[in-house]
Amino acid sequence: MPADAPELGDSDQGGGRGPVLHLALSAHQRTSLRGRRRSSCGQELLLQLPRGPALEPGERLLPLDGRVQVVVEPAPEPLLVVRSPDPLVLLQAAYHLGNRHVSLELRPGELRLLEDGVLEELMRQRGLLIEHQLAPFLPEPGAYAITSHSHSHSHEGPRH
Repeated sequence: MPADAPELGDSDQGGGRGPVLHLALSAHQRTSLRGRRRSSCGQELLLQLPRGPALEPGERLLPLDGRVQVVVEPAPEPLLVVRSPDPLVLLQAAYHLGNRHVSLELRPGELRLLEDGVLEELMRQRGLLIEHQLAPFLPEPGAYAITSHSHSHSHEGPRH
């Protein structure tokens, strides 16, 4: 990694600091708060965030020196979009997927989950309509997730 790669150790919802880089991350990558990443323009970045909730789309990451700001974006992922004309059948599908601890994105009239052949077949056997789609995946955080994403970090002092 180049010596000038920004080390991102702060999270902020506002800001008007420096140039803006865009960082597209999958749902899984948004839960991994440390490691090397590459912005959409190819700039190498090093995440060094404290433990906490998953990064949210639109969240801004700031290095301690304030040279740039990085906006988190959801990366497109291969999804199954599950629908049914019967709301009860869709609710039952959500129940069965939840029992398997499957990450789900809930939308009016549909469920979204990462592509999985076994789960696709299970949903088809239950009479559900399945569509394949390449789109951002924004799953529910889950019962034990930290729901607040406000951070109180100083821009002075030791790096995270």
